[in-house]
Amino acid sequence: MKNLSAPLLVRPIQPTDFAAWQPLWDGYNAFYGREGSTALAPHITQATWARFFDPAEPVFALVAESDGQLLGLTHYLYHRSTTRFELTCYLQDLFTAPQARGKGVGRALIEGVYQASKAAGIQRVYWQTHETNAAGRLLYDKVARHFGFIVYAHDV
Repeated sequence: MKNLSAPLLVRPIQPTDFAAWQPLWDGYNAFYGREGSTALAPHITQATWARFFDPAEPVFALVAESDGQLLGLTHYLYHRSTTRFELTCYLQDLFTAPQARGKGVGRALIEGVYQASKAAGIQRVYWQTHETNAAGRLLYDKVARHFGFIVYAHDV
């Protein structure tokens, strides 16, 4: 797949996209080691899916489509910040199907989040990735600025 066979369309996810979204979601989770015995519980996937269509939830999803096939996904959410008056956007998940990598899908999805955030009055979009995600970081260094923060987490 040197070039996409049809124009790339980035659009909000639709309820009818579930069957095409699920393999991308599973691929994303597998990339971060959540597969097999460490896979997400099905109820988490179902809750995530439901949140995209619940107007009370600040969680959103875009997909990249070409010639009727979903090639990528991004999930993002809006939240308050202690350092800004307006909401902030956290781009939580980004995944491109392996056969579509290097074709502009990831960049188009990030730009889609930028556009949605700007339309919502949001001025900052941020995300995190694993330090070993070299391919992703090559793109991220072109479309955003790395501020040097290190992420810590603890399950309570």
